[in-house]
Amino acid sequence: FGRMKPVIVVHGGAGRIFKEREEGSRAGVVRAALRGFGILKQGGSALDAVEEAVRSMEDDPHFNAGRGSVLNEKGEVEMDAIIMDGKNLDSGAVSAVKCIANPIKLARLVMEKTKHMLLTDHGAHLFAQAMGIPETPGEKLITERSRERWKKNLEPDSNPEEFQKDLGTVGAVAIDSEGNVACATSTGGLSNKLIGRVGDTACIGSGGYADNRSGATSTTGHGESIMKVVLARLILYHMEQGMSPEMAADTALDYMKTRVGGLGGVIVVNSSGEWAARFSTKQMSWATVKDDQLHYGIYAGEGHTKSVDEALASESEGF
Repeated sequence: FGRMKPVIVVHGGAGRIFKEREEGSRAGVVRAALRGFGILKQGGSALDAVEEAVRSMEDDPHFNAGRGSVLNEKGEVEMDAIIMDGKNLDSGAVSAVKCIANPIKLARLVMEKTKHMLLTDHGAHLFAQAMGIPETPGEKLITERSRERWKKNLEPDSNPEEFQKDLGTVGAVAIDSEGNVACATSTGGLSNKLIGRVGDTACIGSGGYADNRSGATSTTGHGESIMKVVLARLILYHMEQGMSPEMAADTALDYMKTRVGGLGGVIVVNSSGEWAARFSTKQMSWATVKDDQLHYGIYAGEGHTKSVDEALASESEGF
């Protein structure tokens, strides 16, 4: 009866994190990791932990998910999310959803209350109503920054590609004391995307994948590239071949870069609780808690460590 030591890893998106947003991004991933770990520490499930961590980042305007999501060509927020249970490979996802605060909650309900795995747009909206999820006016999800950026991208000489570089999808992976793994990913997608564009996040195997036999992963970065190589599943495949989480992540990211010219980032936990946070972009905000130690960073090679108690103390004082 060997109980696993629980581990959670979160990311707040790979890309370019502007100087003035660094502190907020760091604080946001740390808060999410601590919240998720709080659930695991009390013997809670990996599924509950990843959902809670992602919900925390959806509510944080620093990230491109939930409130703070980027706007599509029409100036609206359309969001995608996925959650997956490594025990039985059950998954739930939503795509192109509007006017709800926490798409990850809806994805979890799709997994648990329907026979389906993915609901989209209007159907997802009807399902949310049926489940009693309150509607959030679209404006409530839109931040000043998202609107500014949207306007900039509409200018005739603008290059939206330039702005795609800070792509804050958010995600979490965890293993609980029972040895079950789970992943969750949520995003507002690409700035000024076509109406109805769905990226990798809602797609099983691309935006995330979890299997107790190997581990769990959540991805971020250029969605179309991630989909081409089915990045999340590819990482688990490499781990099934015996690679460590770090090696598997680097190998898969490298393949995506050389094969389709795509950049991104991933977080991984394997079935024995080893973890990795790796990225081929300039930056990715990430945080993890294992053995009551919090680790976090944004730049390549950057890693801060604090005890969980110390982190929780400074958390309550506000970062």
